[in-house]
Amino acid sequence: MSKQVFGLIGLGVMGQNFVLNVERNGFSVAVYNRSKETTEKYIESPAAGKNIKPTFTLKEFVDSLESPRKIMLLVKAGVPVDATIQQLVPLLDKGDLIIDGGNSFFLDTERRAKELESQGFNFFGMGVSGGEEGALWGPSLMPGGSRDAYKEVEPIMTAVAAKAEEDGESCVTYIGPGGSGHYVKMVHNGIEYGDMQLIAEAYDLLKQALGLSAQQFHEIFAEWNRGELSSFLIEVTANVFKKVDEESGLPLVDVILDKAGQKGTGKWMSINALELGAAIPTITAAVDGRILSSQKEERVKASGILTGPTGKYTGGSEQKLIDAVRDALYASKICSYAQGMSLLKKASDEYNYNLDLGTIARIWRSGCIIRARFLNDITNAYNRNRELANLLVDGEFQKAINTRQDAWRFTIKCAVEMGIPMPAMSVSLAYYDAYRSERLPANLIQAQRDFFGAHTFERIDKSGIFHADWEEK
Repeated sequence: MSKQVFGLIGLGVMGQNFVLNVERNGFSVAVYNRSKETTEKYIESPAAGKNIKPTFTLKEFVDSLESPRKIMLLVKAGVPVDATIQQLVPLLDKGDLIIDGGNSFFLDTERRAKELESQGFNFFGMGVSGGEEGALWGPSLMPGGSRDAYKEVEPIMTAVAAKAEEDGESCVTYIGPGGSGHYVKMVHNGIEYGDMQLIAEAYDLLKQALGLSAQQFHEIFAEWNRGELSSFLIEVTANVFKKVDEESGLPLVDVILDKAGQKGTGKWMSINALELGAAIPTITAAVDGRILSSQKEERVKASGILTGPTGKYTGGSEQKLIDAVRDALYASKICSYAQGMSLLKKASDEYNYNLDLGTIARIWRSGCIIRARFLNDITNAYNRNRELANLLVDGEFQKAINTRQDAWRFTIKCAVEMGIPMPAMSVSLAYYDAYRSERLPANLIQAQRDFFGAHTFERIDKSGIFHADWEEK
């Protein structure tokens, strides 16, 4: 009796859709889920009539797979992954492969890889981006771990991954050793946080300054999606404004409570960036923005006692502000991606991942949440210079910022004058201004540190390390 080629544990929506994707591309699949009812319902529909074998114990699941077994986990990150691996390992043979396709923390992936490989098993962690639709029709895949282990399933992953519109290339590549796949997925998600916050800030300023309707916002974002801002998130945003709430008859976006949730990957990125000494202020501002939004009750109370500007927009025509916000959003987006790519470069050196930043940008062109037209420009920038220190110094991105700089500053000036918070967009401009500054006021900080803690300093006119007697008479 023939056995199945690929196995998947975890029939949440992502798991169910990924299995359908694998089977549609010609590979037989065995599935297992802790809940028997979930498996039965899935096999009845939508998996009915497909080469998908249901199993109801882990032993039955393992026995249904051809050797060496190729098993993917799509279960909740953290303890559930460890628990599933612990139950699975006694049933496996040496050389079998386990793939963690969830949003695991990269250091957990490093640990699991070492533990499993020491026992003779293969393991790698794979970032999967694209949500439910991506899992079904083609996600962006970021596998990291043993290269030989990835080669075992490369034909499957190449087949199921999204295909870039420009050249039809599969949006998957071997990322690097250890936890690199999950690290790159973490950075993808952090950039996603930044993108979403920047878009929300653009909406907020235009809403408060101009009082635009949901229909007008739909038209504006649809127009933006036809230009340099073309991306999945801009497209989604345009569509959000079309949805009408059936109960109230109002645009649905207007009746949604302003409390943003988060699953932690953005926070992981901010923490890791601090540990590596990398500046990612746009992304950290986006994390902070979600935290502040969750403090709804406090904000409501504060709104009644804390004052701010009461002025209205006086900067010119509506179209002038709309165009300025578009340009400011694009310039800020460049900074957000520049910060993410710089962190990847730093992590590549720190963890010996040997990341190819141009290729990473290439596999983000389709399938994933941050897919955008200008990812081609990022790939081209790293193709021109593999050692590029920061996207901001690439010639094409220099031009993009320079031509939008006045609009960027005008946008933030309007927000400040009206008391509208734009933390991610404001800090993006501050990041740009700091990065382009030949001299920063850190000389005063070093003087202060040396004054109270004898932390020493360097000088601009001679080499060496110095300490001053600051209180000499």
